[in-house]
Amino acid sequence: MEASNSRMQTFGQTEINWDKLDKTKFYVVGAGIFTGVTVALYPVSVVKTRLQVASKDTAERSAFSVIRGILKTDGIPGLYRGFGTVITGAIPARVIFLTALETTKVAAFSMVEPFKFSEPTQAAIANGIAGMTASLFAQAVFVPIDVISQKLMVQGYSDHAKYNGGLDVARKVLKSDGIRGLYRGFGLSVMTYSPSSAVWWASYGSSQRVIWRFLGQGTDLKEVAPSLSTIVAVQAAGGIIAGATASCITTPLDTIKTRLQVMGHEKRPSTRQVVKNLIADDGWKGFYRGLGPRFFSMSAWGTSMILAYEYLKRLCVKDD
Repeated sequence: MEASNSRMQTFGQTEINWDKLDKTKFYVVGAGIFTGVTVALYPVSVVKTRLQVASKDTAERSAFSVIRGILKTDGIPGLYRGFGTVITGAIPARVIFLTALETTKVAAFSMVEPFKFSEPTQAAIANGIAGMTASLFAQAVFVPIDVISQKLMVQGYSDHAKYNGGLDVARKVLKSDGIRGLYRGFGLSVMTYSPSSAVWWASYGSSQRVIWRFLGQGTDLKEVAPSLSTIVAVQAAGGIIAGATASCITTPLDTIKTRLQVMGHEKRPSTRQVVKNLIADDGWKGFYRGLGPRFFSMSAWGTSMILAYEYLKRLCVKDD
């Protein structure tokens, strides 16, 4: 019992519970921090999306050739196509996600505690449940934003239509397909992002525990609290491991979803047709188009976001 309490105290020194946070400060400051991270990493999403929708006749088949092509035709602004739309929708989506994540995580830990699993296993299950639940709630806001932003990312590329901003995309989608058009690929988005979020948070939670054990934390009743630099390093390592694991598992579904979402209504393929076309063009490796940028994106996004997120939690702890 004492050993168990010691472990809880150790991890309590590195993690901050939801009920200890000033929620108003958390949301306001968080909006600014996460917007900054999005600005820094958004171009990677543009490159990944273009790779995933490229036809077999497209000359730009690597990340570097896509970047060269964008810079040549549109300059730096080309790397931020659809950014305004994403930022507009990302703030409410992230508020929903983080609220659902933290509240579900508390309930999930209470649910698995009686089973007496090891610390990493408990963290994987609780974080996985929380990540999947949060993603399900956030998709209601995120999918329409995803559809609009991805159409802007690939406009004029590989025979895709051109638009005059996000509102023009929304107007044309609603005119041709109704509200269903904004939720095109919703099922695949849920199938992609929910498992991806579950895998990401499960990997992050369990890998942290494993790393802390490796460093000797949680094994000594008299151990001192780890330094802030050590906590940040462990969280960053957990973010990289989580991003790598999630990207490898979910890239095929993400490729199919992206193709479904950017196709014009006049082409409107089914999921089966998208799968057949990918196999015809590139074989089974076609499902892993954009894996490099997605791998980098999920690892970089994950690490940056989790460090910003954990910093934000430390910043927003209520005064006793």
